[in-house]
Amino acid sequence: MPGPVTEVASKLEATAASFVKEHRLPGAAVGVVHGDDLVWSAGIGFADVSTGRPHDPTTLHRIASITKTFTGTAVMQLRDEGLLHLDDPAVTYLPELRSSQSPFGAIETVTIRRLLSHESGMKGDPPGTEWVSATYEGDPAVNLANAAALGTMVPPNTQQKYSNLGFQLLGEVVARVGGQPYASYLRANVLEPLGMSSTAFDPLDPALEDRCATGYRGRAFSDELEPAIAVPPIEAEGGLWSSVEDLARWVSFQFRRDAGPRGGAQILAGATLKEMQTPRYLGDDAWTEAWGIAWYAQRKDDVIWVQHSGGLHGFITNVCFDPLEKVGAIALVNGVGPASELAVSLAGVARTAVRDAPPPVVSPAPTPAPYRELLGLYTDAPTVGDGYMVRLEWRDGALTFLNPQEPTWRPTLTPAGDPDVFTVEPGVRESGEPVRFERRTDGRIKAVDLAGTRLVRLDPVE
Repeated sequence: MPGPVTEVASKLEATAASFVKEHRLPGAAVGVVHGDDLVWSAGIGFADVSTGRPHDPTTLHRIASITKTFTGTAVMQLRDEGLLHLDDPAVTYLPELRSSQSPFGAIETVTIRRLLSHESGMKGDPPGTEWVSATYEGDPAVNLANAAALGTMVPPNTQQKYSNLGFQLLGEVVARVGGQPYASYLRANVLEPLGMSSTAFDPLDPALEDRCATGYRGRAFSDELEPAIAVPPIEAEGGLWSSVEDLARWVSFQFRRDAGPRGGAQILAGATLKEMQTPRYLGDDAWTEAWGIAWYAQRKDDVIWVQHSGGLHGFITNVCFDPLEKVGAIALVNGVGPASELAVSLAGVARTAVRDAPPPVVSPAPTPAPYRELLGLYTDAPTVGDGYMVRLEWRDGALTFLNPQEPTWRPTLTPAGDPDVFTVEPGVRESGEPVRFERRTDGRIKAVDLAGTRLVRLDPVE
């Protein structure tokens, strides 16, 4: 049965084709994701101009800095396993950094968290980088051997300072803490569990290499296209090749924020996915851009698009998504053009179609028997006297407090072992705090301690 995005397929194709023509590009591979599915894709123009080979959803492009979202995921896996902490100094795992330049304080201010969010102040690129000629040192061992030439260029935690070097170093942290080369770790713990068999680093297998698009330089004074120059070896900061088909799996995975702990294809706990996508700080004075953990977000027409772009010689790419509506888009361009503009445009068309479609009606999840006696009205009036009252409901599959006077305040509870003890989930002031229910001698619920506030349960009139 066709879905809502299928109904706007012609508009999506026209949007992509107009973009390619307007920017005089050789071509683009594009796709739209809704929930778990790649619901629309198209190849516009040519993957290789000289042979006339067209784009399709399996065509490989350099995705460049989108690789950073994979590196960030690997770091968060290690964090969730207890093998590192985000606030650990990077020098803990990379002792070579002890000799690097740190004019704004101790080198310990360069933490894993700050590297992940581009707020460490670390130098943007390895020493000697010259992008016009594609001069770049992609081996972290070489750069760490020259650590005296590395260091912070602005005070940490004061601004966004994008750092390829920082993510290269994070890849080395993954290798050392994970106990295997970075690319091997990523393949075993991220790519293979998600079925991303067409996503890989150089050197590619011949079968994958045959599917690669040719990257082209930007046009200058004529319509002629020249292939871009070769790129030196790069890994954790931007070295992956991928396709629309594979990146659709990556975007779909980002929607699993309500899932439980890591396991199988759930390569990261749902709560950790949400943590990565949540803005940590604003990126501009207009409050239209914010930076999370290995992702950034942009506000357009009151929609928050979580995304990441990539750019290397001959390729500009972007993936973006709205985690609430579970709609996203992929734009892979084998030339020079604003792929983020194309991806957000496609995602916006699809999101409107999804929101305009009749909502599905599903059977509600039954209330677990042990929770039924907890539900009801609670108030602080008997002890404080101001009439503060909340409701505890089984709502959308979770125990949730609601206050009609504060509609945005909705603490949800996670079991904490004891049947009468819970923990407040992230998202509200009380997050992480304990919630304890108190019983009368006959076993009925008498009150609840909600993060330090005692509320008495009002018994229903029988």
